[in-house]
Parts: sequence; structure tokens; C-alpha cells
Amino acid sequence: MRALQILYTVIALPIAVVATVVFAVLAMVIALFGRHGRLALEAVRLWARICLGIGGIILHVEGVEGIDLDQRYIVMSNHESSVDIPALLAALPPRLKVRFLAKKQLFKIPFLGWAMRAVGFVPVDRADRSTAAGMFRAAVNETQQGSSLLVFPEETRTRDGRLLELQRGGFLLALRSGFPILPVGLEGARVALPAKSWLLRPGTRVAVRFGGPIPTAGLATAQRRQLTATTRREIDRLRGLRGHIPDAERPEESAAAGSGSG
Repeated sequence: MRALQILYTVIALPIAVVATVVFAVLAMVIALFGRHGRLALEAVRLWARICLGIGGIILHVEGVEGIDLDQRYIVMSNHESSVDIPALLAALPPRLKVRFLAKKQLFKIPFLGWAMRAVGFVPVDRADRSTAAGMFRAAVNETQQGSSLLVFPEETRTRDGRLLELQRGGFLLALRSGFPILPVGLEGARVALPAKSWLLRPGTRVAVRFGGPIPTAGLATAQRRQLTATTRREIDRLRGLRGHIPDAERPEESAAAGSGSG
């Protein structure tokens, strides 16, 4: 199985790189004529769908019919794989004009990073909190231009499938903008491509599930903790009843198996 994964990855990755260069250039050219329009995001969305196809990933989207496309949101999703970004880009309706808050290292990647900056994605430096004010201003500016924003509130990919603690930045953005939070649960991305791995697992089904919006208008900053807890519960529900941890890796199941074998 591992040999087949290596072979598939060796073939698929160069094709994905070529697709990234082509669509990055296309997105940058389109952005010259108006980066806040939908056309540049349509190009990015097509790139995402092509990359998922190259990776042999089967995308399944649930709940998109319940999204008000005339509303702007702070979209919040769990984060467990490099597959998350193309899966979300492919699943999100272009009419929402969603821009991502993404770690600044991605913006240093030739073509990919240039395109992200050109279409209005916002870099986040998690190592230098002194830049937070500038990031916050850039994010607020995007909302003022009519964009929704997507935040990974865990701020880093989970290593074992468990939902990490949600950080406050995205919730302050939601409270400042008054936009409702649109919770999203991703299931299967960690199986397709785990953190710290380059080996694709073709044929993996990745589900993107959209929940109902969580209102923030009229809430005070003091209510941030309650808003965070509500959002965490909803994201955890959306990512599946069993989460993303294979049975063999679940400590409680491993312990039960060990006690039963004696």
C-alpha cells in the first residue's frame, strides 16, 4: 500500500505544481482588473477542484443549500491537513467572496503565495504577535470591501484528529464586524494527507459540512468565551460523530482491546 502511495504521489505532485503555476498566473491577471470581484475566485476554485482531482480526493459537500449567499460571514473550520484549503475553496460558493486568513509562510511560495496576495488573502504571523494589529486591520478592510473571511481558529493542524483549542482572533473579528459565524466541519482530510506527510491516499472521501450561522450582531466582547464554546461544539458536531481518529488510534479503544486480550 505504501509503495502505491509513493508512486501515486510522485506522479501527482508535479502535475499539481504545474496546475498551480498556470492558475496562479491566471488569478493574478484577473485580479489586476478588480481583485474583489468573483472572477478571480472562480479561477482559484477551479484550481482547487483540479488539485483535488489530481490527488484522487472525492469531495462531498453538505449544507451549502442553507447558506444565505447575500450575507457575509466569518467562516470557521477545523484544520487537519494541507487538503483543507483546496477542499474549502472548492466547496465555498463564489458569491460569498471568501478570503482566507492564512499563515504568512504560504505567501512566500512562488506563484501560490503571489496569487493569494493578489486576490486579497490575509497573511497571519503566528510567531510575531506584534503584527496582529496590522493583520486585524487588513482583515477588517476585506470585510468592508464586501468579502467574507475564513479563519482556522485552531491556528494549526491537529496531529491526532482531536479538535484543538480555538484561539480568540477570529472571534474578535466576528464581534468587530458583526458578521455571523459560519461553522464548517471537515472530515477525511487528515486521512487523505496527514500533517507532516507528503504521501497522498487516493480514493479518500473528504466531506465539507456547513452548519447554521451563529449570530454575533449585538454581542459584547465580554461574551467572546461563550461564543467560542458555542462555535467549538458546532464545528465538533459537523466534523462527524467519530471525528477523524482511526479506531486503532483511539486510546480508549486501544485500552479496552488490551484489557480484553489478557
